[in-house]
Amino acid sequence: MKKLILLIAASLVFTGISAQTSLFNDLLQAHVTKDGIVDYASFNNEKLDTYLSYLEKTAPEVSWSENKQKAFWINAYNAYTIKKVLENYPLKSITDIKENGKTVWKIPFAKIGGETYTLDHIEHEILRKKLFDPRIHVGVNCAATSCPKLENLAFTERNIEATLENLMKTFINNTTSNEIAKQNIQISSIFDWFQKDFTRSNTLISYLNKYSETKINSDSKISYLKYDWSLNGK
Repeated sequence: MKKLILLIAASLVFTGISAQTSLFNDLLQAHVTKDGIVDYASFNNEKLDTYLSYLEKTAPEVSWSENKQKAFWINAYNAYTIKKVLENYPLKSITDIKENGKTVWKIPFAKIGGETYTLDHIEHEILRKKLFDPRIHVGVNCAATSCPKLENLAFTERNIEATLENLMKTFINNTTSNEIAKQNIQISSIFDWFQKDFTRSNTLISYLNKYSETKINSDSKISYLKYDWSLNGK
């Protein structure tokens, strides 16, 4: 009997997590286009708050796989970014959001598992350090036009690998974000700001060539495009 009770409890916990992730997924499907444009004006705040309430009471467990943890934290980052935009909407750029002299990324407001985090802490201390993967830069979304598109689905343990691969390939080959040629490429400033992440095991050009549809010469000159911080909304 005791084993049966434990199995039922475990099943309920799993179902609850799946249901909450499904809720966030439904929100993204309803309010984000396949190109990553967000309809902030009609975003369902009540349902988003339900998902954030789940995050507030949930902390990743040590037994979780790395992919499950990564999916959880990327979803949390994106959900809280959307929430902060909605709290200040309408606005032209996420960079317009400031509280007590702090930019949106340094405001402690993301409540997860009984702790309060900044977006910077989630990105740089958890995702980039503890769960290192250069592809997180196409997973987390900064609500800006030049940012890799916000995927209109929630990340899960099962889909995160394929989704991040597809997002990186899409981003690198997006001609509005990167101007790729055999020689003299102009690429997103993301590859400049986080160059150490993309060159940990090889050169930046080698990393780009993993995904680029155009083969870049190894001696190609690299320059970086100006970042457009206008809101990624309709």
